[in-house]
Amino acid sequence: MVQKTVSLLFIAFLLSCNNNDSQEDSQSSTNEKTNDKEAVEVDNHSYSNIEEVQTEHLHLNLNINFEEKIISGVARHEMKNNGAERAIFDVQELKIDSITTGGKNNEKIAEYSIGESDELLGAPLTVEITPSTEQVNIYYQTKPEAQALDWLDPSLTGSGKHPFLYTQGQAILTRSWVPVQDTPGNRFTYTADLQVPSELLALMSASNPTSKNDSGSYSYEMSQPIPSYLLALAVGELEYAQLGEQSGVYAEPHMIDAVASEFRDIPKMMDAAQDLYGAYLWETYDVIVLPHSFPFGGMENPRLTFATPTLIAGDRSLVSVIAHELAHSWSGNLVTNASWNDFWLNEGFTVYFENRIMEKIYGKEVADMLALIEYQELEESVDQMIANGNAKDTHLKLHLDHRNPDEGMTDIAYVKGAFFLKTLEKAVGRDKFDQFLRAYFEKHKFETLTTEDFIKYLKVNLLEKENIDFNVDEWIYEDGIPDNVVTIDSDRFEKAQQLAQQLKESGTFPKELDREDKTTQEWLAFIRAFKGELALSKMKQVDEQLNFRDSGNAEIMSEWFILGIKNDYQALRPDIKAFLKKVGRRKFLRPIYQTLADGSEEDIAFALSVYEEARPNYHSVSYNTIDEILAEHQ
Repeated sequence: MVQKTVSLLFIAFLLSCNNNDSQEDSQSSTNEKTNDKEAVEVDNHSYSNIEEVQTEHLHLNLNINFEEKIISGVARHEMKNNGAERAIFDVQELKIDSITTGGKNNEKIAEYSIGESDELLGAPLTVEITPSTEQVNIYYQTKPEAQALDWLDPSLTGSGKHPFLYTQGQAILTRSWVPVQDTPGNRFTYTADLQVPSELLALMSASNPTSKNDSGSYSYEMSQPIPSYLLALAVGELEYAQLGEQSGVYAEPHMIDAVASEFRDIPKMMDAAQDLYGAYLWETYDVIVLPHSFPFGGMENPRLTFATPTLIAGDRSLVSVIAHELAHSWSGNLVTNASWNDFWLNEGFTVYFENRIMEKIYGKEVADMLALIEYQELEESVDQMIANGNAKDTHLKLHLDHRNPDEGMTDIAYVKGAFFLKTLEKAVGRDKFDQFLRAYFEKHKFETLTTEDFIKYLKVNLLEKENIDFNVDEWIYEDGIPDNVVTIDSDRFEKAQQLAQQLKESGTFPKELDREDKTTQEWLAFIRAFKGELALSKMKQVDEQLNFRDSGNAEIMSEWFILGIKNDYQALRPDIKAFLKKVGRRKFLRPIYQTLADGSEEDIAFALSVYEEARPNYHSVSYNTIDEILAEHQ
């Protein structure tokens, strides 16, 4: 256990007064109010009352227990108090041992209550304070099933020798491993002291060690204020490779060399990003490649991007994800959406910025192909949302009240947002638009903004200044993709699509498909050009010639598997099963399982059989999504 800094005698007294076993039965605590039935308002998916009292600095003193799959310790909140008599935190399935107010040498027991728990939002933890209270200390434990935490058995790691743990806080899961005011509307600095098994290295979204020590004790500091969803932790058998003065990579030992090679252009990306939009303000930029269960391509935790191993394709063809996460160091981490309804302010800007980094390093042709692939996905998403009666979900300004904010993590926020900015760029000219964005990041650094804040800034500092008439409201508040969207053409894309059509219509295999100089994006365009229909004989030809089924490139493999399912290509079943059992990235899982669920009875039976085996390997972000897809069939 982590050693508490108050006296042992005092802690014994605290624990004797706070022996509640769980969040649900915590009414047994003698210092918890038992008659507090006052409803706590939910604002921006959070119960917290940050307008009255808010965390400015957080210190964590935690012990990581792999045997019990529990994190335990204390979260010390240094707070700005505007005269409040209660401080409200968000908690989800946390065991609260005790709560005190005051500094380490002057802690006093505080009364608290835990409200009714909501399946999505968790519960409000209300702490009684005085108008002069500036520190609240929450002694707590997580539960093994905490949704932010992925405890991996050794069998799910590279060496098979040691367990692994990582967190995923976005959007509202940080509350399941730290009692916190869990809203992007609040930013705070943090420090931490962790105790982990001595054979493992612990990293956070903060200043980090580059090698493990014999004690298993580590300390961290994040001196720039961040929102709670960027609080992150990873613990495992890890090694470090430096790439540049400010950058490096962490990975499990078996793949550290491959990761360093794949991401060797990170220093160039940092230079390109700073040339575009100003200085990098987070000191270091490192990337950690996590085990396969990680549910996203990447997560922009400041100073330590979390990345999926599916990016390691061997040819650096998928590094745009790293460019994306680096771009978040400006859009998202530096200037943050004030609410999850404004999520496009994080992601639309970042996709635009990512594309500019890729263009600067790899050329306009590559950047255009990346954008075209994304635009194809956007069009499909828009069509599907409108067909399903969810036209409002195609708005940039979202409507997520009483909904899981994960539902806003779609191509709308990412790609429609980026094409809004691309269209603005075309209207005003690149030079003026770059000057505008650079000033925007500088003006609002370490702040949170709403969509309306941005619109006001845009009109005053760009559109009115340059006398530009632009349909801002149509882009942000109306359905679909506006007619003035910028168009992108690619000769290489067209050739890939023509080859697909030639293969589909002719009885011969095009000789051009022997070539090995095509990018991942060209192969995706080639597969998608079949529009879900290709004869089995020709699918077999493609596999024999190009080996999509075992290419090692997850982007290509997943597209090929979906085409195979739609055309009853049974020979792919073992490969699909192996892929679904290994890879936990939701981007790939969702369309494969959805295609199976929409298929024949045999497809559905196959999906259920595979999922039963694979589900324990997934993070909650992924399995919650797949649970929903397969719910009616279970």
